[in-house]
Amino acid sequence: MIDDSFSSNNFVRAVKLLRAGALVAFPTETVYGLGADAANPAAIAKVFAVKGRPFNHPLIVHLASRDAVPHWAEGVPDVAWRLMEHFWPGPLTLILKKQAWVPFAVSGGQETVGLRVPGHPVALELLHRFAADGGHGGIAAPSANRFGRISPTTAAHVEEELGGRVPLILDGGACAVGIESTIVDCSRGEAVVLRPGHLSPQRLAAVLGYLPSIITTAGAPRVSGSLTAHYAPQTQLRVIASRHLLAFINALRHKGERCGIIAHSQPPQLGMPHAWKMLPADPFGYAQEIYAAMREMDHAAVDLIVVESLPDAPAWAAVSDRLRRSAAGAGRG
Repeated sequence: MIDDSFSSNNFVRAVKLLRAGALVAFPTETVYGLGADAANPAAIAKVFAVKGRPFNHPLIVHLASRDAVPHWAEGVPDVAWRLMEHFWPGPLTLILKKQAWVPFAVSGGQETVGLRVPGHPVALELLHRFAADGGHGGIAAPSANRFGRISPTTAAHVEEELGGRVPLILDGGACAVGIESTIVDCSRGEAVVLRPGHLSPQRLAAVLGYLPSIITTAGAPRVSGSLTAHYAPQTQLRVIASRHLLAFINALRHKGERCGIIAHSQPPQLGMPHAWKMLPADPFGYAQEIYAAMREMDHAAVDLIVVESLPDAPAWAAVSDRLRRSAAGAGRG
């Protein structure tokens, strides 16, 4: 059920559901999350069951403020506190050594935990109310969609994905960022990026004093959204270089195939039997709309989703990462 999230009664209901071990979907500035009491292994198990998520794939715990961090993580390094000060609330997840009591269901069996304070008023209100009794309450919340599929950026997307399997969906409008948080590992000394996101390494460098590396190799903690195939539509998806886009589309047309186009520089072409979606030509506007555009094309009865390639520039790195993973997983369901 989707409800107006700014109603006090809905927040009261959401907290009651969470405390009873039920699930609540809620908006963040990145994507909508499927929330459960992060201290309740039985509730966390429902998240994995509803999403069809592998149990060794860790969750991110959302907190009301950085004051709760020592309850969830031990030996928090100074570099992590500096990043919190500058970027929380916001689209940054920090990987830290977990406290012994934190359920392994949250950490995917690892000795680390991912923590963040989201930058969305609905999420923060829910988190503050949930933490009101003990002060340290956290909500484990992966994206509110079936595992590996396109992340939801509106309440309607959550309803489409999970429907009656979630007792309450708090509607906070469309997500402002539109792609998942940047994940930075601070558990092993020098901070490194494990998943690119809205906060680029260049922005992090202004606080860190050095440009962090992007590491996805063996030895790094497993984190959300790091699989080769992820964020995927059910329709096959190809990323095609801008200079080849029109020729590729023409070839499909001559073969009698219907395609859906997601472009940022090429305007719609007349007389072609396909759907065409123009997205902003800036990386932040593009990121905000790309998941919704892929969902739209998934419903357009096309044989193939064709996405115009993105500029090879640091500002586009995060959304390029999502497209690569989307293409790798597309068409499998």
